[in-house]
Amino acid sequence: MRYQKLAGGAGPEVSVLCLGVMTFGTTVDEETSFAILDRFAEAGGTFLDTSNNYACWVDGATGDEAELLLGRWLKSRGARDRMVVATKVGARPDLSRGPLWCDKAPDGFGNMEGLSAGAIRAGLEGSLRRLGTDRVDLHYAHIEDRSVPLEETVGAFAGLVADGRAGLPGVSNHPAGRIAEARRTAARLGLPGYRCVQQRHTYLRPRPDADFGVQRHTDAGLFDYAAAQPDLTLLGYSTLMHGAYTREDKELPPQYEHEGSARRLRVLREVAAESGATPNQVVQAWMLGGRVPVLPVLGVSTVAQLDELLAAAELDLDVEARARLDAA
Repeated sequence: MRYQKLAGGAGPEVSVLCLGVMTFGTTVDEETSFAILDRFAEAGGTFLDTSNNYACWVDGATGDEAELLLGRWLKSRGARDRMVVATKVGARPDLSRGPLWCDKAPDGFGNMEGLSAGAIRAGLEGSLRRLGTDRVDLHYAHIEDRSVPLEETVGAFAGLVADGRAGLPGVSNHPAGRIAEARRTAARLGLPGYRCVQQRHTYLRPRPDADFGVQRHTDAGLFDYAAAQPDLTLLGYSTLMHGAYTREDKELPPQYEHEGSARRLRVLREVAAESGATPNQVVQAWMLGGRVPVLPVLGVSTVAQLDELLAAAELDLDVEARARLDAA
């Protein structure tokens, strides 16, 4: 395993691979989830990612499940002090209106707690209770909420940092311009701004008109911004598109169905064969070694899947292979 400090050295040291627990406690049962977490820790993994709404979209779930399971694992293993724990606030549904983000607003995403000061504080209190801890190390704004002034949102995140209940503030699923504006607002107010950004990211590029709903894909604008901000760390989720790089039973998501994807897939498979790695490992190594590194948030449902991806932390792509991947 390799390690780096978040936020350009100002944050905690973490394993460069982050384990996401989104499906743990719902579609991945507790025994399997614990086995995956144990294997990750055994391999030197120290960075865990969850949210206060995972996985509310599963039949019968409330959004409590992933945090509760992670809290049970941390307690049973005595692992809290060895792990860097990230969670998110803003996209938890109001269960009195239904378990999903439903259709009670023109954009179809009206049933979310949002990013008001009250929602942020209440959201973290719930997360701490479920996780069985008094502090999280990284606290993300999960979705964009333009109904709340940025001053209120960044002020609420900074207040939790000042109270010692959260470490770094982070942001997810926001456009680059909004992230930059929020960080300028925080700086103007003398407050800590967002220091980590977690967006969709993978080797294939989405179509220019691709719609991911409330999710945001890492784009050239964000890379350009991050390159000029040494105190900002990028993370990527949905990096392997639910197995579509390697599984014949998985089709590419429609957002990636275009002529350029076939070319990039061909080069990816060539580089994987030449390097003795799997396409999944090459995708993760490509992300980690880029001009602006992106730390992958791993989404796995078996120990075998995790073992494949752990090897990516040790895979170094040579200059020629990376140039081919970038140019494809």
